[in-house]
Amino acid sequence: MTALSPLARLPQRLVVAYARIVNGTTLGVRGAVFDGDGRVLLVRHTYVPGWHFPGGGVAPGETAEAALARELMEEGGIAVDGRPEFFGLYLNRAVSRRDHVALFVCRRWRQARQANYPSFEIAAAGFHAPDALPDGVTPGTRRRLDEILAGGERAAEW
Repeated sequence: MTALSPLARLPQRLVVAYARIVNGTTLGVRGAVFDGDGRVLLVRHTYVPGWHFPGGGVAPGETAEAALARELMEEGGIAVDGRPEFFGLYLNRAVSRRDHVALFVCRRWRQARQANYPSFEIAAAGFHAPDALPDGVTPGTRRRLDEILAGGERAAEW
């Protein structure tokens, strides 16, 4: 996995800077979406390295569940059936000391539309067996997946 140059990370930094000015504290959502074979959906963004759970920021006036539904549709064409399971709230110091991520587990969903990759935001996406994850899965994503599957103690930080 190659690190992005500071210039390539500029869009992410601008979004985070704007969110800090408007909100002070930022809140994002991520969805651990599992298919019927136990594989998990991971995405690779165009603006940040590594494989992640799909997700993004919660807009002002939007609930975390509504943000998750929007992000899953945008990034994977996925519609959640019923309410996703809230798994945990994490501090994400890798982004800032004020960034938090709400993680949801989604096992009931449907493919509402076909997602085409690469797109402006998503370079690649796919379902992966937990024991055969692609190279470059971020450490936070790997730790959260281990927490979900092993049922052990949950960390406080992403």
